[in-house]
Amino acid sequence: MRVEPYIINPDDPRAPPQEVWDRLTPEERDRIVRCLPSELPVTEWATPEGTPHFVAKVRMSDALGGFFSRLGRKVFLACELPVYYPGESMFAPDLLAVMDVETHDRNGWVVSHEGRGLDLALEVYVAGEWRKDVERNLERYARLGIREYFVFDRGRLRLQGWRLAEGQRLAYQPILPQQGFYTSQVLGLELQLEGERLRFYYSGAPVPESHEMIATLQRLVAEAEAHRADEAQRREEVERRLAEALAELERLRGSKG
Repeated sequence: MRVEPYIINPDDPRAPPQEVWDRLTPEERDRIVRCLPSELPVTEWATPEGTPHFVAKVRMSDALGGFFSRLGRKVFLACELPVYYPGESMFAPDLLAVMDVETHDRNGWVVSHEGRGLDLALEVYVAGEWRKDVERNLERYARLGIREYFVFDRGRLRLQGWRLAEGQRLAYQPILPQQGFYTSQVLGLELQLEGERLRFYYSGAPVPESHEMIATLQRLVAEAEAHRADEAQRREEVERRLAEALAELERLRGSKG
């Protein structure tokens, strides 16, 4: 039976429902993945939130990307990447994570194409619809089976987290902090607010951001250079004293002769 081409609505772009996807040819699936928009439709545009919103996302993605890269673990991370669940309206979390998958560049995450959904979504709230980020997403992300959901309220400096209840797909349970730390089972890390930023911790130690690692390397290089300079100075001092001692020895031998 001939399957009609799937038409993407530009005002409400969606991936096909799974039963439709299953009937499509590989060529038609590739066409859909290519044609699904890689930017938000006008209906999903949010009020611009300035540098606090942007910097928070970049810092979190930077810290996590470096951490998992150093571990040699493949984790796909993205900021505001369009996500397409079968038959669902597109959405784009401020930060998303999918564990143990290839990390090549993508214009969007199409669940039917990738074979799996998101493991974690994190939203940064500075201004805009608090109800959207908390209430609506709580229902939606739980229904879609996203294992963990965090909200960083940058304005009020507050962090909240939720995790799917054990054995359930549709209900989130709050993640209760322990001494200020929120545990992410997905990431294997703890989250905590530090001043005006959200930080990740591993075994009690903060996960460094790139600029912190660069500063540390620069300090270590400077210390090594200073150490080499001290060693060179000490060597020169030893050589000078040895030369003086040899000269004095020669003088004494000459006086005896």
